[in-house]
Amino acid sequence: MTDTTAKTTPTKRRPHTRKRPTVQEAGPHPVDVHVGTRVRLRRTMLGISQEKLGEAVGLTFQQIQKYERGANRIGSSRLFEFSRVLDVPVSFFFDDMPPELKGAKAEDLVPGGLANAVRSEPRRGERKLLLLGEHWDHLTDPHQDLVVQVAKSLATPATVEGPGGPGAEWEG
Repeated sequence: MTDTTAKTTPTKRRPHTRKRPTVQEAGPHPVDVHVGTRVRLRRTMLGISQEKLGEAVGLTFQQIQKYERGANRIGSSRLFEFSRVLDVPVSFFFDDMPPELKGAKAEDLVPGGLANAVRSEPRRGERKLLLLGEHWDHLTDPHQDLVVQVAKSLATPATVEGPGGPGAEWEG
């Protein structure tokens, strides 16, 4: 019988070098921030507290806060769990992603560059939209339709500027 334990010379290991900065060094990854913002958006639209969402998925409200800020990355199984509890497809969390992030390569997402494209703070008007979402289910269908019609009419250029141009007085 032959000896199968061949003697090998130990190889020297190279020291581990990080290719990308840590979260503490560079801040949260922009995609993690976007996904966390979408979790917060849906949770708020449903009127669920961070504590209640945490209970539903077996986490503390502090962990939910970290996910919503993008400080902690949400793994695929946890994202699936959030989609089930929040009653949305997993793709919902990636909807409305800024175009800069959609086509970006990982090496493009560096501090001070594209990473600033996503903010952990809500965009202008987002808080009002979230507030509307909280109350939406309490409106009757005709009232929901009315709110949509008012929003559409206010968003048209002729109405925003008025028929006489910007700042002109007119009767509606």
